[in-house]
Amino acid sequence: MQTRLAPEFAGTPDGQEADAILRRCVHCGFCTATCPTYQLLGDELDGPRGRIYLIKQMLEGAPVTHATQQHLDRCLTCRNCETTCPSGVDYGHLLDIGRKVAQQRITRPAPQRLLRALLRHGLTSPLFGPAMRLGQWLRPWLPPRLRAKVPPRRRPGAWPRRTHARRVLLLAGCVQPAMLPTINAATARVLDAAGLQVVVAPKAGCCGAIRLHLDDPLGALADMRTNIDAWWPYIEPSDGSPGVEAIVINASGCGVTVKDYGHQLRHDPLYAAKAARISALARDLSELLPELVPAWQQRLGSTLPAGVPQRLAYHPPCTLQHGQRLRGGVEAGLRALGFAVTLPAESHLCCGSAGTYSLLQAELADRLRARKLQHLHAANDPQVIVSANIGCITHLQAGTARPVRHWVELVDEALARSGAYT
Repeated sequence: MQTRLAPEFAGTPDGQEADAILRRCVHCGFCTATCPTYQLLGDELDGPRGRIYLIKQMLEGAPVTHATQQHLDRCLTCRNCETTCPSGVDYGHLLDIGRKVAQQRITRPAPQRLLRALLRHGLTSPLFGPAMRLGQWLRPWLPPRLRAKVPPRRRPGAWPRRTHARRVLLLAGCVQPAMLPTINAATARVLDAAGLQVVVAPKAGCCGAIRLHLDDPLGALADMRTNIDAWWPYIEPSDGSPGVEAIVINASGCGVTVKDYGHQLRHDPLYAAKAARISALARDLSELLPELVPAWQQRLGSTLPAGVPQRLAYHPPCTLQHGQRLRGGVEAGLRALGFAVTLPAESHLCCGSAGTYSLLQAELADRLRARKLQHLHAANDPQVIVSANIGCITHLQAGTARPVRHWVELVDEALARSGAYT
């Protein structure tokens, strides 16, 4: 794709990056066939190829309209197009640049600005936890649409207290501790059972994804720097003791962002090297499974304990299979432990959660969820639907009566019932 950047973008870091990405696109349209929003809407501008053209036109100086911004907003950032693309177009980073340009040129209507500001500040605020607890207390009386966004309160159980020579950091996340605290506690217990001590840096917060996708790229970079500062004493202890082995992340949406710290902060002279180190240390929990499964098998024996749901349908999050390019690991690990795991039809397509997308583009998100749940229910009449990202889990649960849980919670339940924690 030939580009002629407008003078204001030529020679800038964003302009140079976008130009290099655009020139890889060969217009083949393979991406269109796997784009969820194109499948729903049938509009070329609501598919990756059309959005690439819109971004190209903006960078070449064409006027930016609200329609342009709307087509970019409708993108789920699922990055299925990147998995499909034969030319290696880095669509995710190009979209970040395009959205930034559109935000600078177009003033959103006041209701949109207000909603995005509420989400940007509210979801990352220390007050989110108390607000969620209040919502859970009032849940029976909430309107159905709002009730679906507030999961029932669940007790996380005990955090392991043993110490181990091997330690890993865990990103607690901004909304997960309040919405589904069972996920982090289960992660700590199953890692403890395999001889890994989990450490949480108290000053670490949001990974930056929320602000990055809600019109605040500078705020996102500030979140990233805050986390780097919080984690660094555990990575390079001042007393010369060994640092943590990895930064383990059990929400794939956060994981894909932390693995991108090196790219996002590459031009920051104070943080570039540290950010690259952070990205290199970041691991999705499923990446540890080849080492963890044998340790768990020793405790579980040859069969799963009675009472543990064994028939599972697995929804692989887009941020795991497309963003982090991790496919097959969760299914293989669960099957090795004795679970019957089935992938549904169209497992490559997004469920419609996509972070705050389900709040900002509710109609499209609901249609994608209905389609996804139809396939999940038909997969193997599952006792439980499992996934690997809190956004997918809460979004899917709002549309089905069947339990939707993080896969690590099933492993935790199996180990608990086997007596591994006693």
